[in-house]
Amino acid sequence: MFNPNPVAWFEIPVSDMQRARHFYHHVFAVEFDLLEMGADVMAMFPFDHSTPGSSGALVQGPDYEPCDRGTMVYFECADVAPLLAKVEHAGGKLLLGKTSIGEHGFIGVFLDSEGNKVGMHSQQ
Repeated sequence: MFNPNPVAWFEIPVSDMQRARHFYHHVFAVEFDLLEMGADVMAMFPFDHSTPGSSGALVQGPDYEPCDRGTMVYFECADVAPLLAKVEHAGGKLLLGKTSIGEHGFIGVFLDSEGNKVGMHSQQ
């Protein structure tokens, strides 16, 4: 049976783990658990296996390269505006301020401290 919310995990490549952790902590107010898996270092976003939705990690390793093209991750939040306001102060670059997508809510897009293109989504 097809899961209507099929994404289970994402990984965001980073060049500088300390800088990336600082950026995402500053923008989203999250704490990370660090995990080493072979040559890779992962900073895991909080997650709860008992609730729907996905989680992911910042990953630094030889096979991970930050990029502003390709797959984009959108983070769900209550309102994109206050979080987007933190992006540049945290070392990122705002690409698209809060923008209506009609009945589907609002989005905003930024480059994180590593150069990855990332989005935010909210209903308000």
